[in-house]
Amino acid sequence: MILKLDKNADRRKRHERVRSKISGTAECPRLCVYRSLNHIYAQIIDDVKGVTLTACSTMEKAVKPLLEGKSKVEQAKIVGVELAKKATAKGIENVVFDRGGYIYIGRVQSLADGAREGGLKF
Repeated sequence: MILKLDKNADRRKRHERVRSKISGTAECPRLCVYRSLNHIYAQIIDDVKGVTLTACSTMEKAVKPLLEGKSKVEQAKIVGVELAKKATAKGIENVVFDRGGYIYIGRVQSLADGAREGGLKF
């Protein structure tokens, strides 16, 4: 009998493997993406200090009115643009993109495109 493996456990393994190579600094922090079934979350992290510099998600009150009637891919792009606005307000221009073990397609790609559109470089 073939058992279906836990996809999220496989994703976590990939994420650990990527995290061993990618790290964010004060000059070039890490843009980390987490994608749940209904929402997408992104945060910019300084791994040296261990602090989140800024974050954005589909759950925020300021972002929710912009998301009504949009698909999940369009929502992810809006989150990326809003995150980029917050980051540039704090003086962050360059980031390292951490896709969180997800494949670079769909919502993850859309968030990255939105962040680039908003002014972040990676």
